[in-house]
Amino acid sequence: MIETVKHSTSVAEKARINPRSGVFAWFARGRPTKPGETYGVPGQGDTMWLSVVSILFLLFVWWAITALGLVKPLFVPSPQAILAKFVDVWQNGFTNTSFLEHVAVSTARVFGAFLLACAVGIPLGLAMGMSPVMRGLFDPPIEFYRPIPPLAYLPLMIIWFGIGETSKVLLIFLSVFAPVALGARAGVRSAAIEQIHAAYSFGASRWQVMRHVILPSALPEILTAMRVGVGFGWTTLVAAEMVAATKGLGYMVLSASQFLQTPTVIMGIIVIAAIAYAFDLLMRWIERKVIPWKGKM
Repeated sequence: MIETVKHSTSVAEKARINPRSGVFAWFARGRPTKPGETYGVPGQGDTMWLSVVSILFLLFVWWAITALGLVKPLFVPSPQAILAKFVDVWQNGFTNTSFLEHVAVSTARVFGAFLLACAVGIPLGLAMGMSPVMRGLFDPPIEFYRPIPPLAYLPLMIIWFGIGETSKVLLIFLSVFAPVALGARAGVRSAAIEQIHAAYSFGASRWQVMRHVILPSALPEILTAMRVGVGFGWTTLVAAEMVAATKGLGYMVLSASQFLQTPTVIMGIIVIAAIAYAFDLLMRWIERKVIPWKGKM
């Protein structure tokens, strides 16, 4: 009996000294670590529910501020007012133009310029990464104009190309082109020199090394640059539609702001953000399909 009591006391003292035993161990116990998921890929995990909670929390704060009357509706309309304005514009249009036509015009401008920037910027960026001659020729002008805000050279676009679609698309093109080209150039450096030497040692030509070694290594950087570039394109859209535009989401936002139609302004901003976010999700899906090895090597 005495031995049993001593044994129980010893176990209790060990549980008190070692917090990982007994109940503490049950709380501290985690799921088994899977190789390549926890330590191999930092930040990996499902965040969908956290994103949903974050959005719902922001909507609740927005609703609470407007419901309590802390801010006048002229400055921050309620979510209900934004939803009602969206339904109204969807049904009746804006300035005698349907909502879908505004969306189609702006989308065509942004993605037309985006595709053109990718068609020119990606090959040029790869060439700049591969050839010091190309890098010496094209790196200075790209780095020179890249930090300049699009509004600064918007007057030049109008003087040189008029007030039609050309100046608008070219303005968006310039905002997308620099990050795409520089991302492709940086991606060339992602290829390991050991892989390049191994390919050459097996008799690969320069084109084969480019195709099978450098381009796959550069794809993560290129796709990330494309995501960043299309974001700049949507940012420049409003500036591009400031001059002589009669259709488009940017035009709708600017026109509504002149008449203090805050619900229309916020609704247009939300639509632009939703389209840009949807494309970003598409690019993430393409990344998972095209470069499944990203972060695992």
